[in-house]
Amino acid sequence: MTSHDRTTREVDAVDAIPPLPKLLAYGMQHVLVMSAGAVAPPLILGAAMNLPTETVAYLINCDLLVTGIAILIQSLGLGVFGIRLPVIMGVSFAAVGPMVAMAQDPTIGLPGIFGATIGAGVFGLLLRPFFSRLASFFPPLVTGTVILIIGVTLLPVGINWAGGGFGAADFGAPVHLGVAAFVLAVILVVSRFATGFVANVAVLIGLVAGLCLAWPLGLFRLDGLAERPLIALVTPFHFGWPTFHLTAVAAMCIVMMVTLVESTGMFLAVGDIVGRPVDKRTLTRGLMADSLSTLIAGCLNTFPHTSFSQNVGLVNMTRVRSRYVTVAAGFIILGVSLLPKVAFAVASIPPAVLGGAGIVIFGMVAAAGLKIVGGADLGDRRNQIVVAVSIGLSLIPMAAPKLFAATAPDWAGPILHSGITLGAIGAIVLNLLLNSDRLGAGAEHRVADAEPAFPHAAVLDRA
Repeated sequence: MTSHDRTTREVDAVDAIPPLPKLLAYGMQHVLVMSAGAVAPPLILGAAMNLPTETVAYLINCDLLVTGIAILIQSLGLGVFGIRLPVIMGVSFAAVGPMVAMAQDPTIGLPGIFGATIGAGVFGLLLRPFFSRLASFFPPLVTGTVILIIGVTLLPVGINWAGGGFGAADFGAPVHLGVAAFVLAVILVVSRFATGFVANVAVLIGLVAGLCLAWPLGLFRLDGLAERPLIALVTPFHFGWPTFHLTAVAAMCIVMMVTLVESTGMFLAVGDIVGRPVDKRTLTRGLMADSLSTLIAGCLNTFPHTSFSQNVGLVNMTRVRSRYVTVAAGFIILGVSLLPKVAFAVASIPPAVLGGAGIVIFGMVAAAGLKIVGGADLGDRRNQIVVAVSIGLSLIPMAAPKLFAATAPDWAGPILHSGITLGAIGAIVLNLLLNSDRLGAGAEHRVADAEPAFPHAAVLDRA
């Protein structure tokens, strides 16, 4: 068989529709792999804002609805939108830190967060003429540093969960620490001894095991579940009309740029995996779908969406190339989004259970950043400075939350109180200043020539 014949068969496999039983099984597999990451951002924001369980459950329903819509746009395609490859979408972890910072400002609230999300979606759509040049500003050094910062700044969230959650009266009680340690131990054991699909859903297995332990201990309570309707529809602007705050929108636009570059690496990687190289036109359709999904998300009460790297890893592992498998996953997620009882149960998961899993999830994000940074020359002193100073800036809100209180205006809060935003700005600016003579070297032609080997593809290892 010639290489041309092999490539043709692989390309045909992208558009092939497997038999219905396999289609549903493969689709459910994708849903299981992305489930923990998909619901984590609403849970994190809900804990940060002390939102009632019913509100968090509704945010999860909104999240799942937009996730299903975004997957269908990417995999099926909608006019100029959608990469038409097996891609799973979900809420971006890069947005969590800035959103938590916004939540601390009472003048912003949920309407302000949704307004910032809409603004980021519009900003992403306006970037269309520059998509092919975007990668030159985000080499592996910058992208890897930002992803590393995302993981590092989110780890305290998982640690607080392990203690019982923000503001818990019995924070740090042995029962909370014991449950978190049990979940972590289950995940580690499954990851060590299991293989294939079971190993890929180690986090989900750990969560289920943690719930089984938390239930008899009285930590997992479903009071109010019976009152939830069986089926309910998500309504646009449920929390009121969005509000637009300059700094909040600016912070989310920075997040949007980071996620677009991260998606670029994943799109090129999945194109390589399925044998359909991604050219400029295809890449633009994919990034346009990311931006459109984020715009839709803001209107439907949820947060910026991007492609999920763990599912790209699943495609690589299973070699199931059909984009209709992810389409099936999108329809499954849409169905679940109509079931408030399911979302309420997820929102009722004890923080200690989430803590054991959160340490792994957020730590894996940091590890993925390290992997990508490794693609840069860290023996170069200038690159070392970019990484070192960016990480230092990102730790300011954690180490000294009131550092800027006496000098910074209130409107700068969403930027100065977000470690992710500070670190990302630092990485971008420092790279421009210190590596201006290397800017764009070898970045644009990779997309233009549709080369499968792309430095950011190392993000696959996040799975």
